[in-house]
Amino acid sequence: MKKLILITLASLALSLSSCNELLQIANTMGNPDIPVSEAENAAGLKSSLDVGIENAVNILGIENGFMNDVLVKILLPAEAKPIIDNIRLIPGGEELVNRAILSLNRTAEDAVKEATPIFKHAITSITFKDAAGILFGGDYAATSYLKEKTSADLLAAFAPKVKNSLGKPLVANLSTTQSWNALTSAFNKVAASPVGIYGGMKPVNVNLEEYVTQKALDALFLKVGEEEKKIRENPVARITAILKRVFGQLDKK
Repeated sequence: MKKLILITLASLALSLSSCNELLQIANTMGNPDIPVSEAENAAGLKSSLDVGIENAVNILGIENGFMNDVLVKILLPAEAKPIIDNIRLIPGGEELVNRAILSLNRTAEDAVKEATPIFKHAITSITFKDAAGILFGGDYAATSYLKEKTSADLLAAFAPKVKNSLGKPLVANLSTTQSWNALTSAFNKVAASPVGIYGGMKPVNVNLEEYVTQKALDALFLKVGEEEKKIRENPVARITAILKRVFGQLDKK
């Protein structure tokens, strides 16, 4: 038991914001008679998010992690709806669309592999002003709090990873940027033709980096939330001493 506590404290030291928090937890860990402190609640919430992001990346970062999950599969942006509506006018249009969709999802799957340290930094930096309130909140309360407090920073840090992935030849030896450009240029050529002008077709222009970055982050937050819910509901998912101690309080409600 002591060994487990020492391991837990060592991992917590990486995520807690002060030595005082660590000392406070050290004095209470392993003693069920002492009420769980606010510092422990905060540490438990951070630990749950740590576990959540690791599991989320493992789920999403494999081949078809996005593509085969209807909840996170990335489709063409809304701005590209005219392409679908006029697909019959584009030479090889259906194949270009399918390749673009597959490429978008492959990019997200590749990029999320780089998300763990970015999220962990955000988790380490976050301050829970009402840890107990979040702990006893809804199923996704900690994830929602993380999203609220860190989304802008995560977006800025994650965007370069997505940009790099967009340039990799992930499908048919073509990058997602190349597949996307092949699709949109084919459509825009039709839009600029007499038929397109007569039909009121407008060129499609999308910031692909922003689109995929946001979709990938939304998917990560979704999966982190699902992992948080598991920890809240299933004692087996509480794989560390701090998770057992903190989330065990929910079992007594």
